[in-house]
Amino acid sequence: MTLRRFVATGLALAMAALLVSAPAIAAGKPAPAAKVNINTATVEQLTTLPGVGPRLAARVIEYRQKTPFRSTQELMNVKGIGEKNFAKIGAWLTVGEGSKAASK
Repeated sequence: MTLRRFVATGLALAMAALLVSAPAIAAGKPAPAAKVNINTATVEQLTTLPGVGPRLAARVIEYRQKTPFRSTQELMNVKGIGEKNFAKIGAWLTVGEGSKAASK
């Protein structure tokens, strides 16, 4: 009888872990299709970046309204974006200076 309870408890814990982690797995975002200009991107565009949600995107926009970004590394000045987060998203960022010159 104790073996059955042990197995049942183990299965219940495994199912609970699966149910808790499923939303996190489903929330995984595909990589952005193109580089995101942190000086002009909307909240929706910023949230396509891994690890960036609506609140963090709003902080990025609030920061750039005071001081436009001159380099992508300045994004680490925004609360919530440290070296680890920047390492995840840095490849998809631009400040748009190259595209401005190309459009002229």
